[in-house]
Amino acid sequence: MRMKRYSTFLQLIEELSGQNPDAPIFMKASWNQVTPVSRSAFLNMVCKKADALRQTGKRCLGVVCDGGLDCIVSIFASAAAGMQTVLLDAASPDEILQAQIRATDVDLLWLPEDLEGDVEVTLTDGPGQDMAVSSGADPSARLLFFTSGTTAMSKAVILTEQSLLSSAWNGGSMLALSPEDILLCVLPLNHVFGFVCSLLWGLTCGAPVALGRGVRHFAEDFSLFKPTAVSLIPLLLDYVLRQNAFNEELRTVLIGAGDCAPALLSSVCSRGIHVSFGYGLTETSSGVAISTGGDPYALDVCPDDTVTIAPDGEILISAPTCIMQGYYKSPQDTAAVLKDGVLYTGDLGRLDEDGRLHITGRKKDMIVLPDGTKIFLPEYEAQIAEVLGIRDFAVIELQKAPVLVTTGSISQKPQLQEALRPVMALRPRGQQLRDIIFIRGKIPRTATGKVKRQELAEQAARILNGQS
Repeated sequence: MRMKRYSTFLQLIEELSGQNPDAPIFMKASWNQVTPVSRSAFLNMVCKKADALRQTGKRCLGVVCDGGLDCIVSIFASAAAGMQTVLLDAASPDEILQAQIRATDVDLLWLPEDLEGDVEVTLTDGPGQDMAVSSGADPSARLLFFTSGTTAMSKAVILTEQSLLSSAWNGGSMLALSPEDILLCVLPLNHVFGFVCSLLWGLTCGAPVALGRGVRHFAEDFSLFKPTAVSLIPLLLDYVLRQNAFNEELRTVLIGAGDCAPALLSSVCSRGIHVSFGYGLTETSSGVAISTGGDPYALDVCPDDTVTIAPDGEILISAPTCIMQGYYKSPQDTAAVLKDGVLYTGDLGRLDEDGRLHITGRKKDMIVLPDGTKIFLPEYEAQIAEVLGIRDFAVIELQKAPVLVTTGSISQKPQLQEALRPVMALRPRGQQLRDIIFIRGKIPRTATGKVKRQELAEQAARILNGQS
């Protein structure tokens, strides 16, 4: 089936409704029963909500995303009403929500029912004329997604309906779904990978989307909805595998938003399920490359994208249909990564003889030792993971040397040091772990599972200084 390109969310759902108004566009759970939502019913919900939003006279809607039907209606309606839409994380502490609301000029807020009255927010007067973008930008409504940066405060990335739908078209043209498929949506919609690959991927292919009920119901949702496809981050994949939750009907799993251990991918494949690995960024409206062959780490570049490798190994991306318009009200940050339409990703990779992309590391996940030696932390951590019987750990730079940080008791230190001895013996002395530090609680991570290395380094430094 030849996929059609769409410019707006409203155009997409109008087309789907026109083709088959009674076909399900969503499936939701109610008392362990599946309730379908027809295409025409969803279109009516969006149009009615858009009319109500227009009457408010507001210009920027903040949506605290819970992944439910009302949340999706609000996002699509806001775009249809021509408003700027800011996608916010329902799990964020109040102070972070407040800061993000202020930073993006939200003047109207949508909250899930279970949060209404629990989150106090201070709204602005709305976006002013200074948020206008260049005259060459596409006219579709703007959506702001916050990056899941691991070394600095998250930035608000300006995307559009058209860039997000183009990204979904890119992915669907390489990993197609049909109207007979069911895509299970369990990822947070305030992250671009979840929005595109858990939601728009299904809709642009005409496949109904089953709306998951959250972490507590992961296992039940697979058995209840019987999906044929799902998008997951590595941490969730690990959890689902340990719960043995995959249903018999599942045939496609798309993994993204983080490094994934080969053992996890092999475990999926052993169940007769096709697994693909995707690479993308918030700044590119999600997907840039997807594995479609036998090697999940050899990624085919999406049709609208061009990937080149800089002399230092950095991945450079040109993607006119999907690239961000910039960081919200941050021209200097935008100029630092977007140069003449080319995005400097900060990721490291190589192209093989067939033009497939292989991700090898990340500049920000790199330690540069005093002698100039570079340590790529994901690779370093992968070697450690092979010999340690623990999952929750990370390597950081502390006092110009690599340090292992993990949870548990300091009494475990001799045992871990002994287990690490063969691995460390393979590295020059200057690249070996200088220390093992134990923290309380879990290793801090973003919602997509990436280690917050700066926050972790600050925590570890306080422990060394006897402050906690």
